[in-house]
Amino acid sequence: MEDQAQALREIMGRRENPARDAAGNPAGTRPEQGKRTRIIAVASGKGGVGKTNLSVNLAIAYARTGKRVIVMDADLGLANVNVMLNMIPKFNLYHVIRKQKTMREIILDTEYGIQIVAGASGFSKIANLNEEERQGFINELYTLSQADIVIIDTAAGVSNNVLGFVAAADDAIIVTTPEPTAITDAYGIIKIIATEIENLNIGLKLVVNRVHSVTEGRRVAERIINISGQFLNLKVEYLGCIYDDPIVPASVLRQKPFIVQDPKAKASISVAHLVSRIEKTEYADDKGFGRFMKKLFGRDEERLDGRLGR
Repeated sequence: MEDQAQALREIMGRRENPARDAAGNPAGTRPEQGKRTRIIAVASGKGGVGKTNLSVNLAIAYARTGKRVIVMDADLGLANVNVMLNMIPKFNLYHVIRKQKTMREIILDTEYGIQIVAGASGFSKIANLNEEERQGFINELYTLSQADIVIIDTAAGVSNNVLGFVAAADDAIIVTTPEPTAITDAYGIIKIIATEIENLNIGLKLVVNRVHSVTEGRRVAERIINISGQFLNLKVEYLGCIYDDPIVPASVLRQKPFIVQDPKAKASISVAHLVSRIEKTEYADDKGFGRFMKKLFGRDEERLDGRLGR
């Protein structure tokens, strides 16, 4: 698994070389020299915590900063990134894995300024790839190196595929909620990551979804972080939280990302701040407050609560 992860890191790190297709021929477009693709894997210990919703909206927030972003639906069996965007792709990762299509041929543009690679819904046969299939799939990922940001929406829970993507990523975001079962499962996947991935060298980050206050999000995060440090000797960074906002389920029903449906909603502002925290840059909102936040949910926690109507 470590060899697989290293291969993917090297692929995404060589932006100065032209991308090549599956046959090894130049793809025709030379990426900007010296520019490196950032890979962000989004994972969760259980389903239903908002992992895919975060992946899609995080991608759009990134695109609004001028980045070229690709979301790859790596839930190989129960894919739904395209469902969130009301898209019906003709081809998906199944066709790439079966070598019927190349990755370049299945990348889709969206109306929201991002591109997606659709997963393979309903094909349980490929839910756990063998080593040969996984290696061929990694070779196809070379195509994605033209993007600035690649967000990998992994399957819920833990499989060899999930661990492979997490090990290869620059950053791995674990999504949880304040529910006791979600907290337990979040620690569970962190524990497996710590014990199964050799030479772990990624930025492991935690996002608490569906919180009612910043204080609640931090309390949940500190619980997981402290246990991980004490029993796993593993550093987990608290990236931030996303407010429990009625715009989120409404946007799912409409199949339109909530950050597009209402950019000023609590959940939308929360996601925009997550991007700022990941990039370690200031985030200037468009509400006219005239201030920047260097860190998410640091000293400005309570003031942020006030801004969002707490």
